[in-house]
This record gives sequence, C-alpha cells and structure tokens, in this order.
Amino acid sequence: MKKILIANRGEIALRIMRSAKEMGIKTVAVFSEADREALHVRYADEAICIGPAPSSQSYLVGENIIAACKKTGAEAIHPGYGFLSENAAFAKMVKAAGLILIGPTPEAMEIMGNKLSAKAAALKYNIPMVPGTEEAITDVEEAKGRAVEVGFPILIKAAAGGGGKGMRVVNSVADFEEQMQLAVSEATSAFGDGSVFIERYVSSPRHIEIQVLGDTHGNIVHLFERECSIQRRHQKVIEEAPSCVLTAAIREQMGKCAVDVARAVNYVGAGTVEFILDENLDFFFLEMNTRLQVEHPVTEFITGLDLVKEQIKIARGEKLSFKQEDLKINGHAIELRVYAEDPLNNFLPDIGTLQTYRTPKGNGVRVDDGFEEGMEIPIYYDPMIAKLITFGKDREEAIARMVRAIEEYDITGIQTTLGFGKFVMQHEVFTSGKFDTHFVSEYFNADSLKSNAEDEAFIAAISAVVALKNKSTIASQPPVIATQSNQWRKNRIQL
Repeated sequence: MKKILIANRGEIALRIMRSAKEMGIKTVAVFSEADREALHVRYADEAICIGPAPSSQSYLVGENIIAACKKTGAEAIHPGYGFLSENAAFAKMVKAAGLILIGPTPEAMEIMGNKLSAKAAALKYNIPMVPGTEEAITDVEEAKGRAVEVGFPILIKAAAGGGGKGMRVVNSVADFEEQMQLAVSEATSAFGDGSVFIERYVSSPRHIEIQVLGDTHGNIVHLFERECSIQRRHQKVIEEAPSCVLTAAIREQMGKCAVDVARAVNYVGAGTVEFILDENLDFFFLEMNTRLQVEHPVTEFITGLDLVKEQIKIARGEKLSFKQEDLKINGHAIELRVYAEDPLNNFLPDIGTLQTYRTPKGNGVRVDDGFEEGMEIPIYYDPMIAKLITFGKDREEAIARMVRAIEEYDITGIQTTLGFGKFVMQHEVFTSGKFDTHFVSEYFNADSLKSNAEDEAFIAAISAVVALKNKSTIASQPPVIATQSNQWRKNRIQL
C-alpha cells in the first residue's frame, strides 16, 4: 500500500495523513470548492476537487471519490469519521472498484448500522440488553401495550438513528401516541427509515464505550473504555479514558462483551461498542460504531498505540502485533471538542472568521485541528474546530492540564465551547466523578457561564490596576544608594 486517499476533510484528514507519512505512504486529499485553501489540501501529496461546497455534492458522492482514486493511483481509501465512513453501499462500491477500504466489511456495516439487527447479533453472545423490544414496531396500539409491559418511563428510538434524532422519552401512557408519531416522523426525515423500537429509559445513565480492533486473521482485542457522558443534544462534547467509576472486574466484563459483539459480525478494523451504565453499575449494549471515533486520541494516550496506523496495518492484511494480555492502561486522558458554538445560546453554531487562533502547548497537551488564524468556519459542515486532548499520570493531573490548556487556547472572532469545557473541568460533580449524561441539563446554564466569565474579567481588571499602580510607584521612587547593608543584600541574592 503506497498511496491512500483520505475521503474526509479538516482535522481528521490531517491526522490520518500524518500517520500515513510516518509509515512512508503517500496521501491524496479530496476537497470541495469551499475547502480549496484548507490545511489538509496543502498537507497532502496530491489533492483533487470533488465538487461544490455542500457535502451532498462533494464529500458524500462516492463515485467522485472513487474516480479520484483511479486518477491518482491510490490503492486504498480511509473514510475517517462522518460522511461515508459507515455507508455500506459505499463500502461495496469501493470493493467493486478493486480498491481497499480501510475499515470493516460492508456486511458488518449493514448489521451494525441498524440498531435492531445489531441487537440481534449481540444476543448471539448473550450480551446484556436494556429491557424492551427486539424488533421494529409501527402499530401505535401494539407499541403502547409493549411500553406498559416494559414500564414507564420508556425511550422510543429510531432503528437507523444516531445523534439523538428519532429519539423520545415518554413518561406516561397519555403522552405515548404523540411522542411515537414524532419519533417516526423525525426518523423518516433524517434517515429515510421510520422504524422505531422501545427500551426502558435508564434515568441516570453513563455512556461508556469500548474500543476494539480486529484483524483479518480472526484476532480481536479491546483497548479499554472511554467515558462519554458529558453531552449536549445527545452528542458528546467531553470524553475521557479510562472511566473513573469502572472497577477492574466490570472493565474486564465489558471488554469481553465488546469483543464478543465484534466477533458476532467477524469485525475487521477499528470499531467502538457502546454501552449504557446505570446507577447500579449494570451495563447494557447500546450500539456499535463501525469506524474510527472522534475521541480516539484519549485511547491512544493511555495505550501508547496509533489507531490509524493499526487500521492501515490491518487493511494491509497484517496480524495484530499484540495480544489482550499485552495491553495496559497508563495514566489518564481527557478530550474537549472545541466547537464553533455559543454555549450561552443553547450551543447553536456560531460561524465566522478566526480573527485570533493560537493553540496551547506544553507537556501532555495535544491539539488535533484543521484551521489557522484568518480562516473562516464553513457553514456547510460540522462546526468542530479542533479536539483538545490532555494527558496526565492520573485524572487530577489530566484535568489540571486541561484547565491550563483551555486558558492558553486563544480564539477570537467566534464563540466556542472552551468556556464550557473549563466550567465542566472545575465543577465539583465532574471532578468527583458523580456525573451522568444529564450533566448539561442539571448543572449548566448560560447564567453560570456568564458569572464565571464576569468573575475572571473582574479579577483580571483588578490585577491590571494593581500592576499599573506598582509600576507607577516603582518609577516614582528615588534611585537606591548602595549602602553597605544594600550591597550585602545584593551579594546574598547573587549567591
């Protein structure tokens, strides 16, 4: 494998290219007309425009991506995450074109791409499931009856869903019919599939996921867990590894279950098995993501592995170079997704120009980004600017480094989630580890963030006044005459 095309953009495209370069592999960037000056385009060995700015006319057009491979002689495609990364039809198209997809088989994508078929596969290995239905339900009265059997509150979920779309919490029978119709409508609009199913609603859930790797020789290992419970709109904002609540025994059980889920579909490549953890530390299978995750850097920090390199090696047909017993957790890592969003306005996207853009540096700090000062955040794509990751010998040090890194990260021209990240890092519920997926709704509001910002501005203003006053006082003092006493003090300081 001498040349890889990266079918993505921004920070993940750059991150893949850097690992490929270290392996001596040439890279091809694809870009839309909006991304002509993007950093990933400049970094790659070759670059090809694949269409207009909207992703539906560029990054989501599989035929254009395969044509770019043929034109440049790229032998393989790395899809990153998002766009076509979990599209089974595209995976089949790549295979039919005689190219290698750096990812799982189309069959594994199809099974795990639907929550119901994923549950059916996982049940082969008796993986714990949240009580509910094991098939799609379309009849409202039948669904209502099943909901009563499961017990309220219940969760209606889109079978083909993700990102919180097609999902409704129902607290009583009276609300059920309306909420189901809304869930079906939203699922149909978002995924072209209105199938829904029912689960018991876990009231205080934690979102725990297990990273897995599988090769083409039947070897599958897990790389421990990631805690992803700090979310807004059912989407992750802060992730960490390892979780601060799992015992060694639970970690081993969850890891085994994750490997079994992967084995159920003969999984190849990097994937993530997601679980819900309830207040009793009982875990239940949620879904499997058949791609590299946004939050993979925290796993890389605690294991010392490069997951992109592992993906490429697996796609080349190599065996995993390590076994489960070789893997150990080292230290603690935290990731903050730095979005161009306004936390004071319900996290709505805040598109604009990066008037100032300076990243933090120093020991234990990593920034994966795809922007530089003066660039605009395009309106066509996900508003994530960067991923800020910190690593420490333990969770306390990783949190302290994250606070320091956030304070050093200088971005002006747009609103970002940096302030929100600092709020979380300094909140007692987070530092104590006693949080769940409801953290934002229960503890965060615009007033709390404004209060923090105002306090910091007030302290900064006082510091500036004190510094100015001290400077003025020093300037007005007469020069010091080097008496014998002063000379002794000066000599002592020099010693």
